[in-house]
Amino acid sequence: MLAIIGIFVPGLPTVPFLLLAAWLSAKSSPRLHQWLHRHAVFGKMLRDWEANKSVSRKSKIIAILMLIVSYTLMLLRVNNLWVLGAAALLFLAVAVFLISRPEPS
Repeated sequence: MLAIIGIFVPGLPTVPFLLLAAWLSAKSSPRLHQWLHRHAVFGKMLRDWEANKSVSRKSKIIAILMLIVSYTLMLLRVNNLWVLGAAALLFLAVAVFLISRPEPS
């Protein structure tokens, strides 16, 4: 549920919640796990990740654009340099991780 909310709420991550739900459901509910894998929006993303840890180019672009938008909003609203610096390092690490993932074939 949090993954779906994260699509619409800036700053709330979608993919980590989705991956966590898929991992937990694989352990506890095969039916939920199968449903997630057949889901029209999330299914292909999960199958690609589980098969070879790949992320589509479109997902990478959207994620990095959202990181830029989120950081820009933080620059306008947050006055604490430590928070801005920590967020910059975190967002940069996420961007590097995403870019380093292979794309599905």
